[in-house]
Amino acid sequence: MRRVPQTVVHVLRREWPLSVSVATTALFLAFGKRWLADLSNSINLSLGTVLSSISLTIPAVLAIGFITNRTIILGLAAPDATLLALTLVVSMLTFARERTNVLLGAVHLLLFLAYLMLIFEN
Repeated sequence: MRRVPQTVVHVLRREWPLSVSVATTALFLAFGKRWLADLSNSINLSLGTVLSSISLTIPAVLAIGFITNRTIILGLAAPDATLLALTLVVSMLTFARERTNVLLGAVHLLLFLAYLMLIFEN
């Protein structure tokens, strides 16, 4: 296996942000501002739909169970329930702030990795 010379690696590391910026500028010039705005609107709509459907399903089912005087069992084991509660707390912390930061994003990613580990545990 051939090794890439250190100078090439150094140039790629230094020039990577510039190449991403050039690619973004090229897309902007090629497709125009309208295309990027439509893409942004599409992503915002899909994220809003996912957020509303996921975040309203469990509270709606719990409210219906409370109104009809029935016990609702979510069917979660103790580790899954703990992870769900922790995710809800971290989400509340994230959305309560005006701006988010990298640390909260990393916590969300770690929770997702823990969830994946629990899925493939058995």
